[in-house]
Amino acid sequence: MLNPKLKLNPKVWNDDVEQVPIRKGFGEGLLAAGELNKNVVALCADLTESTQMHLFKNKFPERFVEIGVAEQNLASVASGMAAMGKVPFISSYAMFSPGRNWEQIRTTIAYNDRGVIIVGSHAGISVGPDGGTHQAIEDIAITRVMPNMMVISPCDAIEAKKATLALAKQGKPAYLRLAREKTGIITTEETPFELGKANLVYNPDGIAHVGIIATGALVRHAMIAAQSFEKKGVRVKVLNIHTIKPLDVAAVVALAKETGGKIITVEEHQKIGGLGGAVAETLSEHYPSHIIRIGVDDVFGQSGTPEQLIKYYHMDVEDIKKAVSKLLS
Repeated sequence: MLNPKLKLNPKVWNDDVEQVPIRKGFGEGLLAAGELNKNVVALCADLTESTQMHLFKNKFPERFVEIGVAEQNLASVASGMAAMGKVPFISSYAMFSPGRNWEQIRTTIAYNDRGVIIVGSHAGISVGPDGGTHQAIEDIAITRVMPNMMVISPCDAIEAKKATLALAKQGKPAYLRLAREKTGIITTEETPFELGKANLVYNPDGIAHVGIIATGALVRHAMIAAQSFEKKGVRVKVLNIHTIKPLDVAAVVALAKETGGKIITVEEHQKIGGLGGAVAETLSEHYPSHIIRIGVDDVFGQSGTPEQLIKYYHMDVEDIKKAVSKLLS
């Protein structure tokens, strides 16, 4: 059952649930942050509408800078603006930022602990036909390894808006990961959101047999898979990890202990270095567990529809259900 404390969207199970791109929530959040704080500025690498930064640009043209196709410069200019008291958001496709400009992000932003928010749009394989060159499935790994860097991966557009507003206030380097495709709305305006605090979105009564820890656009997949077991008397709880770094260690360890170490991680990212890696590292220290990681298995992406690719790389609802059954056996 949905966790009643979180006031989630009751239509989340419906086929006609509202579908909104996660990146749209960022655009709305950035506009709202700009209205609240005159020091919020936006910089883009020639992808203003794709990353939904045009909403801010249209309202605050004097606080928007079009850098052009120069992602390294994008990071360095933003670092300088942060040093002068501004709150810069920089956006591009995740493959280019933080992909192409990783060293500039590391040295000018993270090393100097500058409060720049790096917004990586079109992350994961769901950019579909754009293919492996544009499918950022290593971005969580390369950002969470950086000291001082926070890593955020919202599950829907509403959560992305809340994350954007929260990041505008926290004054630290951060990476905000956004998906391109429309995603079913899970949360509501009333759903609590706190950076660094995981939410138990699916919480059947009683002690759980299996725990699923998911992030980003695949959280709803995990919830649908978990619900399918309830009629069988199998309790599967789902933890939404919107903040991958710093990880909510207490919530992860508590779920592992409740399930006797039966944990599945779900992400649209490489198994190596992403959410699955973070959970495995944490539990190896605090509560060694049997972990099945669902994600891309050490290969590059390819062209296809988002649905085809999610199925091909074994990240759909049926694959999550198989993982649950495997742990139960």
